[in-house]
Amino acid sequence: MNITQGQTAKRSLTVTAEKVTAYAEVTGDYNPLHFDEEFTSKTRFGRLMAQGGIAVGLIHALVAMDMPGPGTVFIRQEWQFTAPVYIDDTITAEATVIEVMPEKSRAKIDFVVTTQEGIEVLNGKTYVFQATPTG
Repeated sequence: MNITQGQTAKRSLTVTAEKVTAYAEVTGDYNPLHFDEEFTSKTRFGRLMAQGGIAVGLIHALVAMDMPGPGTVFIRQEWQFTAPVYIDDTITAEATVIEVMPEKSRAKIDFVVTTQEGIEVLNGKTYVFQATPTG
């Protein structure tokens, strides 16, 4: 495992209506909070928002592609949604390695996701395992 304690990485994504639709097509999450403006306007959210899985997916992409990188799988995740992500928000995931267990090819990573306005929308930690090719 080629990461070190304190190492950081970032990844950003602009959430569009098309991405919300594509996520719904994959998962079946067609909650009216994501698609029905009239319904959502009468809730505390006030406008269309993205499925929470899109913000979580950004963490997945960061870990799988950036740090530790390809071959990494999740062992455990803990997260808390602290605010909604709205359509057209740009969200940024930031991750920090807080513990490395090289003998097990594992690491513990803290993360936070924020909007372009600096509003925290998701935070938590994850434990990952990095598989290495054999042979």
